[in-house]
Amino acid sequence: MRRRRGVLLLAAILASLATVPSQARTAGGPPGPDETGQCGVVRSGDSPVGAAEVTLYRAGDEPGAEPQLLARARSGPDGAFRLSYERPADPTAVLYLFADAAPDPAERAAGRRGEAVRLAAVLGNGPALPQVVVNERTTVAAAYALARFADRHAIAGTNPGLRNAAAISHNLADVGTGEVAQVLATPPNGALTSTLAAFNTLADILAGCVDGRTCAELFALTREPGQPEPRDTFQAAVAIAHAPGRHAAELFALAAAAPRYRPSLPSAPDAWTVALRYSGNGHELDGPGNIAFDAAGNAWVANNYRFAADPRESVCGGRAVLKFTPTGEDAPGAPFRGGGLYGAGFGVTVDPKGQAWVGNFGFQGAGCELDENRFNRSVSQFAGDGTALSPDTGWRGGGIVQPQGVVADRAGNVWIANCGGRSVTRIPDGRADRAHAVATESLDKPFGVAVDPAGRAWVTGNGSDSVQVLSPDGTPERSVTGGGLRRPLGVATDSEGNAWVSNSGIVPLPCEGTTPADTAEAVAGVTVPHPGASVTLIRPDGSTPDGPFTNDGLFLPWGIAVDGDDTVWVANFGGHRVARLCGVRLSACPPGHRTGQPISPPDTGYTSDGLDRNTGIQIDPSGNVWLTNNWQTVPLQTNPGGHELVVLIGAAAPVRPVAAGEPSRP
Repeated sequence: MRRRRGVLLLAAILASLATVPSQARTAGGPPGPDETGQCGVVRSGDSPVGAAEVTLYRAGDEPGAEPQLLARARSGPDGAFRLSYERPADPTAVLYLFADAAPDPAERAAGRRGEAVRLAAVLGNGPALPQVVVNERTTVAAAYALARFADRHAIAGTNPGLRNAAAISHNLADVGTGEVAQVLATPPNGALTSTLAAFNTLADILAGCVDGRTCAELFALTREPGQPEPRDTFQAAVAIAHAPGRHAAELFALAAAAPRYRPSLPSAPDAWTVALRYSGNGHELDGPGNIAFDAAGNAWVANNYRFAADPRESVCGGRAVLKFTPTGEDAPGAPFRGGGLYGAGFGVTVDPKGQAWVGNFGFQGAGCELDENRFNRSVSQFAGDGTALSPDTGWRGGGIVQPQGVVADRAGNVWIANCGGRSVTRIPDGRADRAHAVATESLDKPFGVAVDPAGRAWVTGNGSDSVQVLSPDGTPERSVTGGGLRRPLGVATDSEGNAWVSNSGIVPLPCEGTTPADTAEAVAGVTVPHPGASVTLIRPDGSTPDGPFTNDGLFLPWGIAVDGDDTVWVANFGGHRVARLCGVRLSACPPGHRTGQPISPPDTGYTSDGLDRNTGIQIDPSGNVWLTNNWQTVPLQTNPGGHELVVLIGAAAPVRPVAAGEPSRP
């Protein structure tokens, strides 16, 4: 009888093991010869979280794909756990931890699992760290960085967006210590902006639920309209990242119930955006004008001036194009020089071959001698590795003069708005020897240019309050006026072929031999949004029946971008704010919103003290919104340039760049 019981017990054990995926391992004993061992601890602040079920997953490799369970363990009374697993052979695999625990201490002590508390951490797919800490900080970092790849059950998505997002999470929290990551803790972030305090306050918001005191309130406040309430703290953090302006003050009140992380915010923000600043090597960014992304999610940045930290030091035109990795470091070999580059303006793009094109506007500070026949009548071209492909004079054909907006379409054509003339230069197939000018007499000071899904180019005229539409071969189709067009600057198109235009209302461009001082004088006395500050929606047929759209989130609007959900993002040259508007796809907007209605707080937009005189705005494949701090708040004409890029982490629906060869959302 005893022998039969033993056989039955063995059969039961084998049957239970058969339900565990082949690569998953439970705790107990050292790792096998082909396995990786990972030690860790689950904490809330400085307090251990015992009896938490810790699960290691490999993220799904496409939207909606199931994650792969790699290992599972339970934390001890001291919060410690150990995992053994077979590391995936794919170096791009994204690994993450969930630690599930009941919020009530008595339930945790009894070893019962609860769904209300789920802490998270993102791991790399390299050698194991000496220790991993899973706490509220790592949870906020994972929720924001992976906000566009996390659903109510798992994390999944395509690369490079998912892989880059995982790496960006480590700019917020150090999973080895559970502390704030160095990028967030030090300049140009740290004490220089409020982001560090906001990040800690978000961690405190979750801590109240981990203590078992504020879960009901947290889940009610973070419920997205039309959706069920979040079931756990990780879902709640993702919901905040998706809608940072919803119930901002009420969520702040929850943080006061469990203050654990310092420094924290002294008062409620207008929205819970997380804005990181990047400055590269610290001595290269000076007047960044605009950004373009390559297929890997690297950011190419046009730079107005040669770097100088002292604004009283006169600077001449920048002679380098910058390239940043998705996590904000200099790409190998960057910055890149040569190719006739000088004083780049608003124009930078990456074509389907991965080659970067930069417009040489000729920006420079006071005291520089500009040779107009050399430095502001060309574009520069670079290979993906930074090798200059254009000659020392740049590509000068096709009537290029003081170029601003530059964009490549999916057929490989490059379009250039000639701010110093009444023309657009078209470079067919990226072949500079075939460049030709397209006369646009209805435009004065052509500035921004965008290409719609049909291959048509839309060009703003800052001096003519108009937009010119060109057919794919460059033939003028129509000129659009009205609809609130007033000193227009940026233009972007959505998936349905509509064009969105940012109207500064006041900014006269320096395109006819003048200097940036004209712009400085125009905006120096502006302390509130100008009445002409707006966004115009132009339908594919050239009509403007829906606008213009105005709200106090628009303050000298400049650059404009459309994300993978067709919502519209607007950079502002004033007001330290970013505006987000509902686009034509109403299903991607909060219930009840209309096209053009602000999703960001209508009275302020998404504000950040890390923002300064923003011109360029673009969205990367991970759903991060990148902006250029183009000028200093009080610019000196000797050296007016700003010195940072600002990235709103996980704020938008991802966009696949032109260089990836596919449209819109990954």
